Amino acid sequence: MDLIDIGANLTHETFRQDIDDVLARATAHGVGRMIVTGASRDGSEHAFALARASGGRLFSTAGVHPHHAVDYDDATDAVLRQLAREPEVRAIGETGLDYNRNYSPRDVQRAAFERQLEMAAEVGKPVFLHQRDAHHDFLAILKRYRDRVPAAVVHCFTDTEEALRDYLDLDCHIGITGWICDERRGAHLREMVKIIPADRLMLETDAPYLLPRTIRPMPKDRRNEPMYLAHIRDEVARDRGETKDALTASSVRTTEAFFGL
Repeated sequence: MDLIDIGANLTHETFRQDIDDVLARATAHGVGRMIVTGASRDGSEHAFALARASGGRLFSTAGVHPHHAVDYDDATDAVLRQLAREPEVRAIGETGLDYNRNYSPRDVQRAAFERQLEMAAEVGKPVFLHQRDAHHDFLAILKRYRDRVPAAVVHCFTDTEEALRDYLDLDCHIGITGWICDERRGAHLREMVKIIPADRLMLETDAPYLLPRTIRPMPKDRRNEPMYLAHIRDEVARDRGETKDALTASSVRTTEAFFGL
């Protein structure tokens, strides 16, 4: 059974010259399908174009990352709503709050987040969520919409056990990346990943970011790729006390159900 990467930023400029090779390497390492992340108006259009041209291997999301919330206007909203109705687009996002860098003012982030949650509720698609250093506000907003959106995944979860339990209590799914392989800042996830029910756990690379630090040998360019999802799977399986095959099967079933694949 081939893995599914729920978060690959294949529209990133570092993939422009060798996207076909990147996909071929993913196949060779047992990664069959990928969800291409849309994080801006242009990025969402590009992600959709990649998905449409892929012959059913790639799907996409459509949304505006909190870093770009300042660019969220009515024209952007209209484009996202149009994309949201396309069959290749399987979720709204990446959306949420990021108080770590505050590239957009916090009030602007909250407004853009709510507009995208409202959109997801109206079109009946899941949400692909980002939260960093904003748990209190993020949770408060999400609670207001959670019963109106069909499903929600907290992508690239890196937070505390308290935050994890808050999200599980809201019936959210959790995306785990190579952050778990970072002994400097992700070691806490090795215990916490055991808490996540199998039907809520999904795997992702967040490529080209977050190259697992336990990869050997390390690629010279330090670029993460979907092919490394198998390495993340292996680490998570070990931490959960599961076989690789068991985790592959459960994560694929969960991902297919979440995104309607």
